[in-house]
Amino acid sequence: MLNEAFSLQSNSNNGNGNGNGNGKENPKRKSPSKNKKKKKRGGRKKKMTAEQLHALNSVKEWVFLDQPFPAVDDDFGVLKTHGRVGDNILFDLHSHSIRSDGFLSPSKVVERAHGNGVKVLALTDHDTMFGIPEALEAARKFSMKIIPGVEISTIFSPRGESESQEPVHVLAYYSSCGPTRCEELEKFLANIREGRYLRAKNMVLKLNNLKLPLKWEHVAKIAGKGVAPGRLHVARAMVEAGHVENLKQAFNRYLHDGGPAYSTGSEPQAEEAVKLICETGGVAVLAHPWALKNPATIVRRLKDAGLHGIEVYRSDGKLAAYNDLADDYGLLKVGGSDYHGRGGQNESDLGSVNLPVLAVHDFLRVARPIWCNAIRNILESYIREPSEMNLEQINRFARNRNSKGPGCGKDFIDLCFSSWLTIEERQNPEFEAIKLKFSNIAINVPTIKTN
Repeated sequence: MLNEAFSLQSNSNNGNGNGNGNGKENPKRKSPSKNKKKKKRGGRKKKMTAEQLHALNSVKEWVFLDQPFPAVDDDFGVLKTHGRVGDNILFDLHSHSIRSDGFLSPSKVVERAHGNGVKVLALTDHDTMFGIPEALEAARKFSMKIIPGVEISTIFSPRGESESQEPVHVLAYYSSCGPTRCEELEKFLANIREGRYLRAKNMVLKLNNLKLPLKWEHVAKIAGKGVAPGRLHVARAMVEAGHVENLKQAFNRYLHDGGPAYSTGSEPQAEEAVKLICETGGVAVLAHPWALKNPATIVRRLKDAGLHGIEVYRSDGKLAAYNDLADDYGLLKVGGSDYHGRGGQNESDLGSVNLPVLAVHDFLRVARPIWCNAIRNILESYIREPSEMNLEQINRFARNRNSKGPGCGKDFIDLCFSSWLTIEERQNPEFEAIKLKFSNIAINVPTIKTN
Protein backbone atom coordinates (compact mmCIF):
# COMPACT_ATOMS: atom_id res chain seq x y z
CA MET A 1 0.00 0.00 0.00
CA LEU A 2 1.11 3.50 -0.65
CA ASN A 3 1.96 5.39 2.49
CA GLU A 4 1.40 9.01 3.49
CA ALA A 5 1.57 11.40 0.54
CA PHE A 6 2.74 8.49 -1.62
CA SER A 7 6.33 8.85 -0.41
CA LEU A 8 7.87 5.47 0.24
CA GLN A 9 9.08 4.50 3.66
CA SER A 10 12.45 2.84 4.06
CA ASN A 11 12.44 -0.94 4.27
CA SER A 12 15.81 -1.02 6.04
CA ASN A 13 14.38 -2.89 9.06
CA ASN A 14 16.35 -0.66 11.41
CA GLY A 15 13.18 0.40 13.19
CA ASN A 16 14.24 4.03 13.24
CA GLY A 17 11.90 5.34 10.55
CA ASN A 18 12.44 8.65 8.85
CA GLY A 19 12.69 11.51 11.34
CA ASN A 20 11.88 11.86 15.01
CA GLY A 21 8.12 11.45 14.81
CA ASN A 22 7.04 15.04 15.42
CA GLY A 23 8.76 16.64 12.45
CA LYS A 24 10.76 19.01 14.73
CA GLU A 25 14.24 19.04 16.12
CA ASN A 26 15.33 20.30 19.49
CA PRO A 27 17.77 23.14 18.78
CA LYS A 28 19.34 22.70 22.22
CA ARG A 29 20.14 19.05 21.65
CA LYS A 30 23.68 18.44 20.43
CA SER A 31 23.99 16.22 17.41
CA PRO A 32 26.97 13.82 17.22
CA SER A 33 27.66 15.02 13.69
CA LYS A 34 26.36 17.48 11.14
CA ASN A 35 25.75 14.65 8.70
CA LYS A 36 23.34 12.90 11.04
CA LYS A 37 21.54 16.15 11.69
CA LYS A 38 21.10 16.72 7.97
CA LYS A 39 19.89 13.16 7.53
CA LYS A 40 17.15 13.75 10.11
CA ARG A 41 16.00 16.94 8.45
CA GLY A 42 15.90 15.41 4.98
CA GLY A 43 14.32 12.13 6.04
CA ARG A 44 10.85 13.44 6.73
CA LYS A 45 9.75 13.30 3.12
CA LYS A 46 11.50 11.19 0.53
CA LYS A 47 11.58 12.43 -3.04
CA MET A 48 10.22 9.85 -5.45
CA THR A 49 12.40 8.48 -8.21
CA ALA A 50 11.35 8.63 -11.86
CA GLU A 51 10.54 4.90 -11.66
CA GLN A 52 8.32 5.41 -8.62
CA LEU A 53 6.52 8.35 -10.22
CA HIS A 54 5.85 6.31 -13.36
CA ALA A 55 4.56 3.44 -11.21
CA LEU A 56 2.37 5.80 -9.20
CA ASN A 57 0.80 7.32 -12.31
CA SER A 58 0.06 3.85 -13.70
CA VAL A 59 -1.52 2.68 -10.43
CA LYS A 60 -3.47 5.93 -10.11
CA GLU A 61 -4.80 5.61 -13.65
CA TRP A 62 -6.36 2.23 -12.84
CA VAL A 63 -7.66 3.15 -9.39
CA PHE A 64 -9.38 6.32 -10.59
CA LEU A 65 -10.63 5.02 -13.95
CA ASP A 66 -14.20 6.27 -13.51
CA GLN A 67 -13.30 9.30 -11.36
CA PRO A 68 -11.69 12.70 -12.08
CA PHE A 69 -8.01 12.07 -12.69
CA PRO A 70 -5.91 13.56 -9.84
CA ALA A 71 -2.72 15.46 -10.45
CA VAL A 72 0.65 14.52 -8.97
CA ASP A 73 3.38 16.81 -7.71
CA ASP A 74 6.44 15.75 -9.71
CA ASP A 75 8.85 16.20 -6.82
CA PHE A 76 7.33 14.10 -4.08
CA GLY A 77 4.45 12.19 -5.63
CA VAL A 78 1.87 14.06 -3.58
CA LEU A 79 -1.62 13.35 -4.85
CA LYS A 80 -3.55 16.60 -5.37
CA THR A 81 -7.18 17.13 -6.31
CA HIS A 82 -8.51 20.65 -6.79
CA GLY A 83 -5.36 22.04 -5.21
CA ARG A 84 -5.55 19.92 -2.06
CA VAL A 85 -3.68 16.81 -1.00
CA GLY A 86 -6.01 13.91 -1.66
CA ASP A 87 -6.49 10.53 -0.05
CA ASN A 88 -3.69 7.97 -0.05
CA ILE A 89 -4.05 5.08 -2.44
CA LEU A 90 -4.13 2.16 -0.03
CA PHE A 91 -4.43 -1.42 -1.25
CA ASP A 92 -5.46 -4.20 1.14
CA LEU A 93 -5.23 -7.54 -0.62
CA HIS A 94 -6.30 -9.89 2.19
CA SER A 95 -9.51 -9.63 4.24
CA HIS A 96 -12.35 -11.79 5.58
CA SER A 97 -16.05 -11.43 6.40
CA ILE A 98 -18.78 -13.48 8.07
CA ARG A 99 -19.08 -15.37 4.79
CA SER A 100 -16.18 -17.42 6.13
CA ASP A 101 -14.52 -16.88 9.51
CA GLY A 102 -14.68 -13.11 9.85
CA PHE A 103 -16.77 -11.23 12.39
CA LEU A 104 -18.19 -8.49 10.14
CA SER A 105 -20.50 -8.57 7.14
CA PRO A 106 -18.91 -7.81 3.75
CA SER A 107 -20.51 -4.35 3.74
CA LYS A 108 -19.15 -3.59 7.22
CA VAL A 109 -15.67 -4.74 6.14
CA VAL A 110 -15.85 -2.33 3.20
CA GLU A 111 -17.13 0.46 5.43
CA ARG A 112 -14.26 -0.04 7.87
CA ALA A 113 -11.74 -0.22 5.04
CA HIS A 114 -13.05 3.06 3.68
CA GLY A 115 -12.80 4.63 7.12
CA ASN A 116 -9.14 3.58 7.20
CA GLY A 117 -8.44 5.12 3.80
CA VAL A 118 -8.37 1.95 1.70
CA LYS A 119 -9.08 2.58 -1.99
CA VAL A 120 -8.69 -0.98 -3.31
CA LEU A 121 -9.83 -3.96 -1.23
CA ALA A 122 -9.66 -7.65 -2.02
CA LEU A 123 -12.27 -9.64 -0.10
CA THR A 124 -10.68 -13.08 0.22
CA ASP A 125 -12.98 -15.25 2.30
CA HIS A 126 -12.00 -18.85 2.86
CA ASP A 127 -13.20 -21.11 0.03
CA THR A 128 -16.12 -18.90 -1.02
CA MET A 129 -16.83 -15.83 -3.15
CA PHE A 130 -20.40 -15.40 -1.90
CA GLY A 131 -19.57 -12.17 -0.08
CA ILE A 132 -18.28 -10.34 -3.18
CA PRO A 133 -21.64 -8.94 -4.46
CA GLU A 134 -22.44 -7.37 -1.08
CA ALA A 135 -18.94 -5.92 -0.86
CA LEU A 136 -19.31 -4.41 -4.33
CA GLU A 137 -22.62 -2.79 -3.44
CA ALA A 138 -21.09 -1.20 -0.35
CA ALA A 139 -17.97 -0.09 -2.22
CA ARG A 140 -19.97 1.91 -4.76
CA LYS A 141 -21.00 4.35 -2.05
CA PHE A 142 -17.35 5.09 -1.26
CA SER A 143 -15.88 5.03 -4.80
CA MET A 144 -13.74 2.07 -3.77
CA LYS A 145 -12.55 -0.76 -5.96
CA ILE A 146 -13.19 -4.36 -4.93
CA ILE A 147 -10.95 -7.09 -6.31
CA PRO A 148 -12.99 -10.33 -6.25
CA GLY A 149 -10.86 -12.82 -4.36
CA VAL A 150 -10.84 -16.05 -2.40
CA GLU A 151 -8.40 -17.79 -0.04
CA ILE A 152 -8.30 -21.45 -0.95
CA SER A 153 -7.52 -24.07 1.71
CA THR A 154 -5.12 -26.70 0.38
CA ILE A 155 -2.69 -29.34 1.55
CA PHE A 156 0.95 -29.71 0.57
CA SER A 157 2.42 -33.18 0.36
CA PRO A 158 6.19 -33.58 0.14
CA ARG A 159 6.89 -36.21 -2.48
CA GLY A 160 6.98 -39.63 -0.86
CA GLU A 161 6.37 -38.22 2.61
CA SER A 162 2.61 -38.13 3.15
CA GLU A 163 3.07 -37.97 6.92
CA SER A 164 4.70 -34.55 6.53
CA GLN A 165 1.71 -32.89 4.91
CA GLU A 166 0.93 -29.36 5.98
CA PRO A 167 -1.89 -26.91 5.25
CA VAL A 168 -1.20 -24.21 2.68
CA HIS A 169 -3.49 -21.28 1.81
CA VAL A 170 -3.46 -19.80 -1.68
CA LEU A 171 -5.02 -16.42 -2.49
CA ALA A 172 -6.74 -15.93 -5.86
CA TYR A 173 -7.47 -12.51 -7.35
CA TYR A 174 -9.95 -12.17 -10.24
CA SER A 175 -11.29 -9.53 -12.62
CA SER A 176 -14.61 -7.72 -12.33
CA CYS A 177 -16.21 -10.67 -14.16
CA GLY A 178 -14.86 -13.14 -11.65
CA PRO A 179 -13.35 -16.44 -12.75
CA THR A 180 -13.78 -17.98 -16.15
CA ARG A 181 -15.28 -21.46 -15.93
CA CYS A 182 -16.94 -20.23 -12.74
CA GLU A 183 -19.02 -23.39 -12.32
CA GLU A 184 -15.85 -25.49 -12.25
CA LEU A 185 -14.24 -23.26 -9.63
CA GLU A 186 -17.42 -23.15 -7.53
CA LYS A 187 -17.63 -26.96 -7.56
CA PHE A 188 -13.98 -27.06 -6.48
CA LEU A 189 -14.66 -24.63 -3.60
CA ALA A 190 -17.90 -26.35 -2.60
CA ASN A 191 -16.02 -29.60 -2.13
CA ILE A 192 -13.57 -27.85 0.19
CA ARG A 193 -16.42 -26.25 2.14
CA GLU A 194 -18.08 -29.66 2.58
CA GLY A 195 -14.79 -30.92 3.95
CA ARG A 196 -14.73 -28.02 6.41
CA TYR A 197 -17.99 -29.29 7.92
CA LEU A 198 -16.48 -32.75 8.43
CA ARG A 199 -13.27 -31.24 9.76
CA ALA A 200 -15.09 -29.06 12.31
CA LYS A 201 -17.19 -32.02 13.46
CA ASN A 202 -14.01 -34.07 13.97
CA MET A 203 -12.55 -31.23 16.05
CA VAL A 204 -15.65 -31.16 18.23
CA LEU A 205 -15.40 -34.94 18.65
CA LYS A 206 -11.72 -34.70 19.65
CA LEU A 207 -12.47 -31.95 22.15
CA ASN A 208 -15.21 -34.05 23.72
CA ASN A 209 -12.76 -36.95 23.98
CA LEU A 210 -10.39 -34.54 25.75
CA LYS A 211 -13.12 -33.95 28.36
CA LEU A 212 -13.97 -30.54 26.89
CA PRO A 213 -17.68 -30.94 26.13
CA LEU A 214 -18.83 -28.98 23.11
CA LYS A 215 -21.98 -29.28 21.02
CA TRP A 216 -21.89 -29.23 17.23
CA GLU A 217 -25.03 -27.09 17.19
CA HIS A 218 -23.14 -24.44 19.15
CA VAL A 219 -20.38 -24.26 16.53
CA ALA A 220 -22.85 -24.24 13.64
CA LYS A 221 -24.81 -21.39 15.22
CA ILE A 222 -21.66 -19.29 15.59
CA ALA A 223 -20.68 -19.95 11.97
CA GLY A 224 -24.10 -18.89 10.72
CA LYS A 225 -26.45 -20.24 8.09
CA GLY A 226 -24.70 -21.45 4.97
CA VAL A 227 -21.19 -20.76 6.27
CA ALA A 228 -18.72 -23.66 6.39
CA PRO A 229 -17.30 -23.73 9.95
CA GLY A 230 -13.59 -23.26 10.49
CA ARG A 231 -11.20 -23.45 13.40
CA LEU A 232 -12.10 -19.93 14.46
CA HIS A 233 -15.74 -20.89 14.93
CA VAL A 234 -14.72 -23.87 17.06
CA ALA A 235 -12.40 -21.63 19.07
CA ARG A 236 -15.21 -19.14 19.69
CA ALA A 237 -17.44 -21.95 20.90
CA MET A 238 -14.67 -23.05 23.29
CA VAL A 239 -14.42 -19.53 24.71
CA GLU A 240 -18.19 -19.28 25.16
CA ALA A 241 -18.25 -22.71 26.83
CA GLY A 242 -15.59 -21.57 29.29
CA HIS A 243 -12.94 -24.11 28.24
CA VAL A 244 -10.40 -21.42 27.38
CA GLU A 245 -10.00 -17.75 28.21
CA ASN A 246 -9.59 -16.46 24.65
CA LEU A 247 -9.14 -17.44 21.02
CA LYS A 248 -5.35 -17.40 21.24
CA GLN A 249 -5.42 -19.91 24.06
CA ALA A 250 -7.79 -22.17 22.11
CA PHE A 251 -5.37 -22.27 19.18
CA ASN A 252 -2.18 -22.55 21.23
CA ARG A 253 -3.48 -25.42 23.35
CA TYR A 254 -5.78 -27.40 21.08
CA LEU A 255 -6.39 -26.18 17.52
CA HIS A 256 -2.97 -25.35 16.10
CA ASP A 257 -1.64 -27.39 13.19
CA GLY A 258 -0.98 -30.84 14.61
CA GLY A 259 -2.61 -29.93 17.93
CA PRO A 260 -4.61 -32.40 20.04
CA ALA A 261 -7.94 -31.28 18.51
CA TYR A 262 -6.65 -30.42 15.03
CA SER A 263 -8.17 -32.14 12.03
CA THR A 264 -7.88 -31.92 8.27
CA GLY A 265 -10.76 -31.79 5.78
CA SER A 266 -10.93 -32.60 2.08
CA GLU A 267 -8.43 -30.00 0.96
CA PRO A 268 -7.00 -30.39 -2.55
CA GLN A 269 -3.30 -30.43 -3.28
CA ALA A 270 -1.79 -26.96 -3.34
CA GLU A 271 -0.46 -27.39 -6.89
CA GLU A 272 -3.94 -28.33 -8.09
CA ALA A 273 -5.41 -25.13 -6.64
CA VAL A 274 -2.71 -22.93 -8.18
CA LYS A 275 -3.22 -24.49 -11.60
CA LEU A 276 -6.99 -24.01 -11.41
CA ILE A 277 -6.59 -20.37 -10.40
CA CYS A 278 -4.35 -19.79 -13.42
CA GLU A 279 -6.72 -21.68 -15.74
CA THR A 280 -9.72 -19.60 -14.58
CA GLY A 281 -8.16 -16.19 -15.11
CA GLY A 282 -6.84 -15.51 -11.62
CA VAL A 283 -3.61 -14.36 -10.01
CA ALA A 284 -2.28 -16.94 -7.52
CA VAL A 285 -0.43 -15.77 -4.40
CA LEU A 286 0.88 -17.83 -1.48
CA ALA A 287 -0.66 -16.57 1.77
CA HIS A 288 1.28 -16.04 5.04
CA PRO A 289 4.37 -18.14 4.18
CA TRP A 290 5.76 -17.41 7.65
CA ALA A 291 3.25 -19.96 8.99
CA LEU A 292 4.81 -22.77 6.92
CA LYS A 293 7.36 -25.28 8.15
CA ASN A 294 9.22 -25.54 4.84
CA PRO A 295 8.34 -22.48 2.75
CA ALA A 296 11.23 -22.81 0.28
CA THR A 297 10.15 -26.28 -0.87
CA ILE A 298 6.53 -25.22 -1.12
CA VAL A 299 7.35 -22.06 -3.08
CA ARG A 300 9.52 -24.01 -5.51
CA ARG A 301 6.79 -26.56 -6.23
CA LEU A 302 4.01 -23.96 -6.49
CA LYS A 303 6.11 -21.78 -8.79
CA ASP A 304 6.32 -24.75 -11.16
CA ALA A 305 2.51 -24.97 -10.99
CA GLY A 306 2.12 -21.31 -11.99
CA LEU A 307 2.28 -19.33 -8.71
CA HIS A 308 2.49 -15.57 -9.39
CA GLY A 309 3.38 -14.14 -6.00
CA ILE A 310 3.94 -14.48 -2.28
CA GLU A 311 2.92 -12.41 0.72
CA VAL A 312 5.98 -10.52 1.92
CA TYR A 313 4.56 -7.41 3.60
CA ARG A 314 2.78 -7.35 6.95
CA SER A 315 1.68 -4.51 9.20
CA ASP A 316 5.03 -4.79 11.01
CA GLY A 317 6.98 -4.31 7.78
CA LYS A 318 8.67 -6.35 5.08
CA LEU A 319 9.97 -9.79 6.04
CA ALA A 320 13.45 -10.11 4.58
CA ALA A 321 13.46 -13.93 4.36
CA TYR A 322 10.32 -14.02 2.20
CA ASN A 323 11.43 -11.00 0.19
CA ASP A 324 14.56 -12.98 -0.71
CA LEU A 325 12.46 -16.05 -1.47
CA ALA A 326 10.33 -14.01 -3.86
CA ASP A 327 13.47 -12.71 -5.55
CA ASP A 328 14.89 -16.22 -5.89
CA TYR A 329 11.83 -17.43 -7.80
CA GLY A 330 10.84 -14.23 -9.59
CA LEU A 331 7.56 -13.83 -7.70
CA LEU A 332 5.42 -10.78 -6.98
CA LYS A 333 5.76 -9.34 -3.49
CA VAL A 334 2.39 -8.47 -2.00
CA GLY A 335 0.63 -8.39 1.36
CA GLY A 336 -2.56 -7.57 3.21
CA SER A 337 -3.94 -7.22 6.71
CA ASP A 338 -5.65 -10.66 6.83
CA TYR A 339 -8.33 -8.77 8.74
CA HIS A 340 -11.06 -10.84 10.44
CA GLY A 341 -12.62 -8.21 12.71
CA ARG A 342 -12.03 -10.17 15.89
CA GLY A 343 -10.53 -7.12 17.61
CA GLY A 344 -7.67 -7.02 20.06
CA GLN A 345 -4.12 -5.77 19.82
CA ASN A 346 -2.84 -8.82 17.99
CA GLU A 347 -4.91 -8.21 14.85
CA SER A 348 -3.77 -6.02 11.99
CA ASP A 349 -6.42 -3.54 10.93
CA LEU A 350 -7.58 -2.94 7.38
CA GLY A 351 -5.15 -0.70 5.53
CA SER A 352 -2.32 -1.28 8.01
CA VAL A 353 0.05 -3.01 5.57
CA ASN A 354 2.28 -0.56 3.75
CA LEU A 355 2.69 -1.86 0.19
CA PRO A 356 5.27 0.22 -1.71
CA VAL A 357 4.13 1.80 -4.96
CA LEU A 358 6.50 -0.40 -6.98
CA ALA A 359 5.03 -3.56 -5.43
CA VAL A 360 1.49 -2.40 -6.27
CA HIS A 361 2.55 -1.49 -9.79
CA ASP A 362 4.21 -4.89 -10.31
CA PHE A 363 1.07 -6.64 -9.06
CA LEU A 364 -1.17 -4.76 -11.48
CA ARG A 365 1.34 -5.14 -14.32
CA VAL A 366 1.04 -8.92 -14.01
CA ALA A 367 -2.64 -9.05 -13.05
CA ARG A 368 -4.20 -6.71 -15.60
CA PRO A 369 -3.25 -8.70 -18.75
CA ILE A 370 -4.51 -11.86 -17.04
CA TRP A 371 -7.79 -10.14 -16.12
CA CYS A 372 -8.18 -8.61 -19.60
CA ASN A 373 -7.77 -12.02 -21.18
CA ALA A 374 -10.30 -13.53 -18.75
CA ILE A 375 -12.85 -10.79 -19.49
CA ARG A 376 -12.34 -11.29 -23.22
CA ASN A 377 -12.88 -15.05 -22.88
CA ILE A 378 -16.10 -14.51 -20.90
CA LEU A 379 -17.42 -12.04 -23.47
CA GLU A 380 -16.56 -14.38 -26.33
CA SER A 381 -18.38 -17.21 -24.56
CA TYR A 382 -21.53 -15.11 -24.61
CA ILE A 383 -21.09 -14.29 -28.31
CA ARG A 384 -20.78 -17.99 -29.09
CA GLU A 385 -23.71 -18.88 -26.85
CA PRO A 386 -25.87 -15.87 -25.83
CA SER A 387 -27.52 -17.68 -22.95
CA GLU A 388 -28.82 -16.20 -19.72
CA MET A 389 -26.19 -18.16 -17.81
CA ASN A 390 -23.34 -16.65 -19.86
CA LEU A 391 -24.84 -13.18 -19.48
CA GLU A 392 -25.01 -13.66 -15.72
CA GLN A 393 -21.31 -14.55 -15.79
CA ILE A 394 -20.53 -11.17 -17.41
CA ASN A 395 -22.77 -9.29 -15.04
CA ARG A 396 -21.96 -11.29 -11.91
CA PHE A 397 -19.69 -8.71 -10.29
CA ALA A 398 -20.13 -5.86 -12.80
CA ARG A 399 -21.09 -2.34 -11.80
CA ASN A 400 -24.51 -2.53 -13.54
CA ARG A 401 -25.69 -5.70 -11.84
CA ASN A 402 -28.89 -4.07 -10.56
CA SER A 403 -29.93 -2.55 -13.90
CA LYS A 404 -32.72 -4.20 -15.85
CA GLY A 405 -34.21 -4.12 -19.30
CA PRO A 406 -32.85 -4.31 -22.85
CA GLY A 407 -29.92 -2.22 -24.01
CA CYS A 408 -27.25 -2.04 -26.68
CA GLY A 409 -24.54 -4.66 -26.23
CA LYS A 410 -21.74 -2.15 -26.84
CA ASP A 411 -23.11 0.23 -24.20
CA PHE A 412 -23.50 -2.71 -21.84
CA ILE A 413 -19.81 -3.58 -22.20
CA ASP A 414 -18.71 0.01 -21.67
CA LEU A 415 -20.89 0.25 -18.56
CA CYS A 416 -19.57 -3.04 -17.20
CA PHE A 417 -15.89 -2.33 -17.63
CA SER A 418 -15.35 1.44 -17.59
CA SER A 419 -14.23 1.16 -13.96
CA TRP A 420 -11.98 -1.86 -14.59
CA LEU A 421 -10.39 -1.55 -18.04
CA THR A 422 -8.54 1.53 -19.21
CA ILE A 423 -9.55 3.26 -22.44
CA GLU A 424 -6.42 1.82 -24.04
CA GLU A 425 -7.38 -1.69 -22.94
CA ARG A 426 -10.96 -1.26 -24.20
CA GLN A 427 -9.68 0.10 -27.52
CA ASN A 428 -7.49 -2.94 -28.02
CA PRO A 429 -8.30 -4.44 -31.48
CA GLU A 430 -9.57 -7.67 -29.90
CA PHE A 431 -11.95 -5.76 -27.60
CA GLU A 432 -13.05 -3.51 -30.47
CA ALA A 433 -13.94 -6.63 -32.47
CA ILE A 434 -15.93 -7.99 -29.53
CA LYS A 435 -17.78 -4.68 -29.08
CA LEU A 436 -18.61 -4.67 -32.79
CA LYS A 437 -20.19 -8.10 -32.42
CA PHE A 438 -22.12 -6.90 -29.37
CA SER A 439 -23.34 -3.69 -31.06
CA ASN A 440 -26.28 -5.41 -32.73
CA ILE A 441 -27.25 -7.42 -29.67
CA ALA A 442 -30.08 -6.22 -27.43
CA ILE A 443 -29.21 -7.38 -23.95
CA ASN A 444 -31.84 -7.86 -21.29
CA VAL A 445 -29.93 -7.62 -18.05
CA PRO A 446 -31.25 -10.06 -15.43
CA THR A 447 -31.56 -9.37 -11.75
CA ILE A 448 -28.56 -11.01 -10.14
CA LYS A 449 -28.97 -12.80 -6.84
CA THR A 450 -26.40 -12.25 -4.13
CA ASN A 451 -26.71 -15.74 -2.61
